[in-house]
Amino acid sequence: MAMPRSRAVLVTGCSSGIGRATAALLARAGWPVYATARRFGALSELRDLGCRPLVLDVTDDASMTAVVHAVERDHGAVGVLINNAGFSQTGAVETVPMAQARRQFDANFFGPARLSQLVMAGMRAQGWGKVVNSARWAGG
Repeated sequence: MAMPRSRAVLVTGCSSGIGRATAALLARAGWPVYATARRFGALSELRDLGCRPLVLDVTDDASMTAVVHAVERDHGAVGVLINNAGFSQTGAVETVPMAQARRQFDANFFGPARLSQLVMAGMRAQGWGKVVNSARWAGG
């Protein structure tokens, strides 16, 4: 028997832009929203809208695991994961230092992939879930 369906939404990259707007829209619509960013202070406006702000670094496995566990403690599972955190960079590919390229792939690809892995067991157990990935350009 599946557990009750969680409506909890975990949104990454909420310090600005699409992540912030998405978290605000969903909170206003009555969804339980966990708004995340690397800097807690950037989330105060979303907290005022009813979001639960959490610090999340999508390049740090312990950070991702802790955030998923926080949602699971409150709601049993993550119902919707919106992978929005990430960044783009411009410039000729031959001038981008490999360390910077690796950092970008960690944030834009491996972080969302790992978060998706972390929420899948709960989604399967409840028989429902959604993962939305926001696209980022790899360069200019």
